[in-house]
Amino acid sequence: MSTPVPAGTLRPARTRTLHVESGGPAEITLHDRDRTRSFLLLHGGGGPATMAGFADLLAERTRSRVLLPTHPGFGGTPKADTLNHVTALAGAYVALLDQLDLQDVTLIGNSFGGWLAAEIALLRSPRVSGAVIIDGVGIEVEGQPPTDVSGLTPAQLRAHSFHDPNKAPVPPNAGGNGPSPDVRAMVGYTGPTMSDPTLAGRLGDLRLPVHVLWGESDRIVTPAYGRAYAAAIPTATFTLLPRTGHLPQVETPEELLGALLDLGHRPFAAWKHS
Repeated sequence: MSTPVPAGTLRPARTRTLHVESGGPAEITLHDRDRTRSFLLLHGGGGPATMAGFADLLAERTRSRVLLPTHPGFGGTPKADTLNHVTALAGAYVALLDQLDLQDVTLIGNSFGGWLAAEIALLRSPRVSGAVIIDGVGIEVEGQPPTDVSGLTPAQLRAHSFHDPNKAPVPPNAGGNGPSPDVRAMVGYTGPTMSDPTLAGRLGDLRLPVHVLWGESDRIVTPAYGRAYAAAIPTATFTLLPRTGHLPQVETPEELLGALLDLGHRPFAAWKHS
């Protein structure tokens, strides 16, 4: 018999691997902080470690169930040949939500994960009720191409990603040259340009509430790029985060959470009053 958990107590996170079918088999490793309302956190090229701390913060402050998967191919996890584009991965996540039988799910994606959140939302799953895009990539904006991260050293990547690079966590392979395995895994989904020329036009079909947040010091994708991202979505609200780079959930997590909770419309207002 399991021991009851008092209301408001954070359950220990658990990790499990699920097999889903969406145009082919996919295996997704999922870190699950289990409460009632559900958030699906989608990491970028830095891997799930860039979302782990914010996942704990979000679960604790909102008393919610926070799911943090590792995208197939990241962290040495297996990746099926059918997962060859962001849209294919989005389909796998919709299948995951169906398998878990979740309702009223809010997507929160950073960088590559922001693009992924947009693609999941575009699949119109009735299980998804809103999306948060944080310094996302994927659209094409004239004069504002995303920085090619595949050619950056770890030190250069930190300089482009943080308002204050001295505060950036140093990854284990920081002494090496060239892109990390997770960055290479990301490019396997996005292609070298990290963009899809059709995405901006397709974003006009979104009808869910969407909050687009951007770090004012982001040198991977600029705030001008972020404003264009929000402008492409009829239901979007745009917020610029000061003294923040490409990874707000790492550099200024309290400010990021505050911006979400203070937005004041569904589904975000419900988080504040849970």
